[in-house]
Amino acid sequence: MNEISAGGVVYRRVDGRIEIQLIRDRFGKITLPKGKMEPGETVEQTALREIEEETGIRGRIEAPIDRISYRYVNQENETVDKEVHYYLVEAVGGRLKAQEEEIGGVSWHSPEEAWRLQRDMGYDNNDRVLSGAFRLLGLGVDGVG
Repeated sequence: MNEISAGGVVYRRVDGRIEIQLIRDRFGKITLPKGKMEPGETVEQTALREIEEETGIRGRIEAPIDRISYRYVNQENETVDKEVHYYLVEAVGGRLKAQEEEIGGVSWHSPEEAWRLQRDMGYDNNDRVLSGAFRLLGLGVDGVG
């Protein structure tokens, strides 16, 4: 069984500083907004829809970051080959509000804090996604420009 999802690293500029959005999933881990593609959607449309549904923020895609692939076993005990497309997304509107049925929380962080939280509490495969976003934003991997 194959499954395609999409999401992104959402950022905004506040007083000339970049802030990175992170979510806390229902398992208490730090991660990025993402979700399954619906019939008729492109991966880009999926990314923007999922970001807005999970975080309340409307975004604009700037660039693709990475594609992550992994395998897991679902609730029906089926093996699923999952592919997740990640984009760099600039926040352009909306109001920050976690989709409580799906996630535990959402917040903005300095790049340095976002990197620390990812390293301490995030999923390993998101290291390369966040570092890819930092490169596109002209930041060092530790979040410092």
